[in-house]
Amino acid sequence: MKKLNYPLLLLFLFFLGHVHAQEKTILEQLEEIAIIDQKVMMPMRDGVRLATDIYRPKSDKPVPIIFSKTPYNFNSYRDGELVTRTLQTALEAVKRGYAYVVQNERGRFFSEGEWDILGVPITDGYDAFTWMAAQSWSNGKIGTIGCSSTAEWQMAVASLNHPAHTALIPQGFGAGVGRIGNYYEQGNWYRGGAGQMLFTAWLYGTQHDPLAPKLPEGIDQKDLLRLQRFYDMAPRYPRVDWSEGLSHLPVQDIIKNVNGPQGIYEEMITRKPNDPKWYEGGLFHDDMEFEKPSFWFVSWYDVSSSPNLALFNHVRENAKDPKIRDNQYLVIAPTLHCAFTRATENTVVGERSMGDARLPYNDMTYGWFDYWLKGEDNGMKESMPRVRYFTMGSNQWQTSDTWPPKEAQMVTYYLDSKGKANSRLGDGKLSTKKPGKDNPDTFQYDPLDPVNSYGGNVCCTGNAVQGGSFDQQEMELREDILVYTSEPLENGIEVSGFIQAKLYLSSDVKDTDLTIKLIDVYPDGRAYNLDETIQRVRYREGYEKEVFMEDGKIYEINMTPMSTSNYFEKGHRIRIEVSSSNFPRFDRNMNTGGNNYDETEGIVATNNIHHSSKFPSSISLPIVRK
Repeated sequence: MKKLNYPLLLLFLFFLGHVHAQEKTILEQLEEIAIIDQKVMMPMRDGVRLATDIYRPKSDKPVPIIFSKTPYNFNSYRDGELVTRTLQTALEAVKRGYAYVVQNERGRFFSEGEWDILGVPITDGYDAFTWMAAQSWSNGKIGTIGCSSTAEWQMAVASLNHPAHTALIPQGFGAGVGRIGNYYEQGNWYRGGAGQMLFTAWLYGTQHDPLAPKLPEGIDQKDLLRLQRFYDMAPRYPRVDWSEGLSHLPVQDIIKNVNGPQGIYEEMITRKPNDPKWYEGGLFHDDMEFEKPSFWFVSWYDVSSSPNLALFNHVRENAKDPKIRDNQYLVIAPTLHCAFTRATENTVVGERSMGDARLPYNDMTYGWFDYWLKGEDNGMKESMPRVRYFTMGSNQWQTSDTWPPKEAQMVTYYLDSKGKANSRLGDGKLSTKKPGKDNPDTFQYDPLDPVNSYGGNVCCTGNAVQGGSFDQQEMELREDILVYTSEPLENGIEVSGFIQAKLYLSSDVKDTDLTIKLIDVYPDGRAYNLDETIQRVRYREGYEKEVFMEDGKIYEINMTPMSTSNYFEKGHRIRIEVSSSNFPRFDRNMNTGGNNYDETEGIVATNNIHHSSKFPSSISLPIVRK
C-alpha cells in the first residue's frame, strides 16, 4: 500500500475548506457571527412605527451602534432575490464589533406614517437614539453615517444633542443644509435663488403617490418578515428621458406631464428661498446648535460643495464647546456625488483624469468610530489631518489646518473687452489690471433656447446632465456666452478655497439670471470646467425680498461663491464664462418677473455686462503660495 503524503493531504483539505468558505454567501457569513433581527417596528413618540433592521454580534457584551436612516429601499429581498449591499455593510460592522442598524424614514416602504422630503420630524432621530440606547445589547454610544439623502438628516438631529449620539460621518450632505451664512440653498432646492432641477427628476422616482397601496398599520413583525421576501413596497417607475422631460413648461407640471406620481413636488416648487416651511422640517440652519464631533466628506463635483464647506467652517467657529470645535475633520475628494470609494488608480471625472485619488475610506471610517464609540486610543487624531483636500491639475492629496488653507490670498482678476466678448472667439480677457473705459458686452438670453448644461457639479438629474469635468470648447462658440480668458500663466498657481465674483449688469427686463463658470484652459485649447454658480437677480439684495430691475440701470450682482482646488500649470490660462442660463442644471428664468414655475412663455432679455473703473466686474481667486 502506497504511503500517504500527509502534509500534502492536509494542504489539500485546507484548500478545500478555504474554497468552501469563499463560496459562502454574505448572509451565511453574517448568520455565523450575528444576531439578525429584521423588520423591527421601532415606535416614535406619536405612535408611528419605523421599519428597522438590526445586525449585532453574538455576544453578551454591550456594543456600540452604527446607525443609518434612509429614504431608500434597503430590503434584503428584491424581486425574489437576495440583495447583499446592506448585508455586506452589516457584516463588516459586526466583524469589527459593532451593531449595525438601518431604518427607513417614516412613510417609506415598510415604515408607517407620511413621508415629507426635508420635512420628516427630526424627533424621529431623537426617539430612535433613545430606543437603541436602552437596549441591553447597546453600550449607549451611537454613531451615524450615510451619504446624500442618508446623510441629510444627521445635522438637524445633532442639534437636539441626544446624549447617546456620539459622533457623525456625513457624506455628500448638502440636501440637509438649509441656510448657512449667505447660502440659502434650502437642501439643494436653490442656488442663488434659482431652482436646482435635480429634485424634479429625483422626486419623480422617489415620492410615493398618496393613492398607492399601503400595509395596514400595526402589522406584526412575523408577517412583515414573510412579506419582505416577495413584496418590498417599492413602486416601479417607468423610465423617463429627462433630457427631454425637464424642458416641459410650466415647471410645476413636469412630473404630471410624464404621468408621474402625485406628491409634494407641486407644493414645494411654489416655495420661495425664505419660505417659513423650510424652517419647519429636517434641514439644519445656522441658528441651530451643533455640539457633536464630525468627520465630513465633500466632493468637488457634487451639487453643493460650497455650502457643505461653509457648514464645516460654521461648526468649527460656532460650536459652544471648544472640544467640539476642535473635533471637526474634513475630506474633499475630486469625485462625483457620493463616489468617494469609486476612486481608482486613474480616476477620471467626466473627461479629465485626476490620477490616483484613492484613500483608505474604510479604515478612516472605522478609525473614527473606534475612537469615539469604543474609546480606543488608536492615534487617529494624531495621524489624521484636519483637512485633507485633493488638488486637481497637480492631482495630489494635500493637507491643511483650515479651509481654505491659511496660505490662500485673494487675487482679483478683472473682466475686460472692447465690447465683443461673445464666445471664445471674442476679445474678452481677464487681467489683474482694472479696466478704464466701459465697453459693455451684450448678449441675448432666450429662455426657450437656453445654454445647455455640459458637465458640472451636479447629481440626480437622470440622463439630463452628466456630471464632471468636460471640454467646454464647443459650448463656448455660442454667442450668448461671454468668455473672458487670462494670458498664459508664466508660473503655475494653486487656487484653493472660496471663489468670489462680482458682475455689473444692466438689462431691458425686470428679472433675469446670471451664471458663471470657472475654467482651466490647457495650451492645446481644452477647457475643463471646475465649478459653476448662478444668481437670480431679483434676490441680489437678499432672499427675504424680491427687488426688480429698471430698464437700463446698472446693478452690482454678487454671485453665490464657488469652491475648488485646482493647480493651473505654467502655460495654462484662467477663464470664466458668463451667461444667463445653465439648463437643466438650473431652471430657466422666464425674464418676466413672474413666478417662473407656472409660466409657459418667456421674454428674450438683452443683458449687458459692464466692466470699467466705475463698474469693475471681477472674479477673486484664493491663490495659495507655498
